[in-house]
Order: sequence, then C-alpha cells, then structure tokens
Amino acid sequence: MTLTEEEVRTLPPVVNVPTAAAVLGISPATAYRLIRAEEWPTPVLHLGRYIRIPRAALLDMLELRP
Repeated sequence: MTLTEEEVRTLPPVVNVPTAAAVLGISPATAYRLIRAEEWPTPVLHLGRYIRIPRAALLDMLELRP
C-alpha cells in the first residue's frame, strides 16, 4: 500500500514504521530490517519500545516540503 502525496502531507508529525514503509512503498519487514541495520534513510525516534519516524523527514526525502 503506497500512500498518495496528499495522504503523506496529512500524516501526523511522527508515524509508526508500517506507515513510513507504506510512504516509501516497501514492506514493514524491510523497513524494520533497514532500521536495525542503521540504514534507514531518515532520522529514527526510539521512544521506549516504540519506533517513530518524523513526517518532516519523509517529506524532505521525497522532496514534498514546500
């Protein structure tokens, strides 16, 4: 499931890994593997047992920031 540009722009300020994976068009398993290998292309927030990705970083990576 890949998200549209409009859907990406309206995401909350931080998103979970499956949502970030959908933005990039990859599987959640691949996203978690990249994060564990420290090869994920944006900053990663480790909040206790939760992993979150900043929406702004995804927008920058996809060159969608105004």
